[in-house]
Amino acid sequence: MAWYVLKGYRKPGDEQPYLGGGLKIRLPFIHYPFEFPDFLQGAILCVVPMGVTAAMTEVLGIPFEVALAMVIINNFMYLLHTHFGDPAIAGWITPAIPLIIGFLMGFDPGPERIQAMIALQMLVGFIFLFLAVTGLAKKVVNAIPTSMKAGILLGAAFASIKGEFIVGGRVEAFPVSIILGLFISFFMLFSNSTVELRKRYNFFRYLAQFGIAIPFFLAYVIGIAIGEVAVPEITWGFTVLPVVEMVSTLSVFNVGFPAWSTFAAAVPLAISAYIIAFGDVLVASGLLKASDEKRKDEKVIWEANRNHYITSFRNLIEAFFFTYLPMAGPQWAGGQALVTNRYMNATRKEQDTYWGGATSIFWGMSIALLIGPLVSFFRPGLAIGLSLTLLLQGFLCGYLAMSMVTNNLQRGIAVVMGAILAVQGAAWGLAIGLGLYILLESQLVKPNKDEV
Repeated sequence: MAWYVLKGYRKPGDEQPYLGGGLKIRLPFIHYPFEFPDFLQGAILCVVPMGVTAAMTEVLGIPFEVALAMVIINNFMYLLHTHFGDPAIAGWITPAIPLIIGFLMGFDPGPERIQAMIALQMLVGFIFLFLAVTGLAKKVVNAIPTSMKAGILLGAAFASIKGEFIVGGRVEAFPVSIILGLFISFFMLFSNSTVELRKRYNFFRYLAQFGIAIPFFLAYVIGIAIGEVAVPEITWGFTVLPVVEMVSTLSVFNVGFPAWSTFAAAVPLAISAYIIAFGDVLVASGLLKASDEKRKDEKVIWEANRNHYITSFRNLIEAFFFTYLPMAGPQWAGGQALVTNRYMNATRKEQDTYWGGATSIFWGMSIALLIGPLVSFFRPGLAIGLSLTLLLQGFLCGYLAMSMVTNNLQRGIAVVMGAILAVQGAAWGLAIGLGLYILLESQLVKPNKDEV
């Protein structure tokens, strides 16, 4: 449905209208339209958030139904961003998931491990809140040297891709399905040939607007056909949300407040998680800047402080009521790429405002998770959807990092920092990157003024 109340009201180059002054509230069908392509893409990609249920059931010791309820509630909370003026397509702190699992496995299963997760998510929430309240979020983004920004992005790229191709990784388990989906999705999103195909063929332009939804579906169906993916068993009805069981199992009010020693143990990982999340902040600002330059008819405003406030709120709510293993991150790189890619390649007539696509993708995903037949149909393909998303994130982070650096010295620092971050963790990567920047790029020895 393209029609909505304020259609055509925005003057070329202005920001989309909103309510609430500084809150920038945008309501469906008034301030933004329903965008079917983004909605359908979100519905198919419900497999991505469902992919983390396996880790949560294993590590936190909770039933699949409870884990799925957490995923659904977390997904609806993503809409807080786009409904309160933040254009980020929110998500997890994805590259930190292996680090989080390793940290939690150091605690006994049951309440102690859940308390460790609560402590970690609380600390991450307070870090985001502190940087938002002090106004340092924007300053941190601007103050980090370009070579280190690129290093953080490369670290996220290396970690995302490495995790899929390691021995025992998802590519080894579903080689044909994932590689096929990888080639098709990258071709449709990034190929030079795709630009020409969009211009020449209406059918291809129609398919391309669905992003990785079509490639995933093709890969999933072929995976079933060749026996690589199990045939789904369909269950009917709506998804049951065992909220009472979820809160009683995972709430700080029921399992108890973590000990101060648990908080102390979580501090290094909380800092590392923010450093990793900072890479997503850079991706969001880069993609939104690119879309703003391409679509001159609308001004999409990115504010790091606003993004940090909402991310902090999500983390703290979850930490108190249903601590969430992937935590609440500032941006989902894969989803951000899908939404901005369609927006940049559309005219105003085809997509009037960025906010329609940015909200419709999560309406589609969240509603799909409530429909039993869809959940059961896509359940065998969870690993494929999650893998394609992570590989897309790796590609996106990599090319943004390379576009930021302007000389070989910056490129060298970024590559070394990124590799160390991916192998040894965020703290090591940041420390080495800072050291290299100071020694190599900061001009410790000033030129002699007498020299010509």
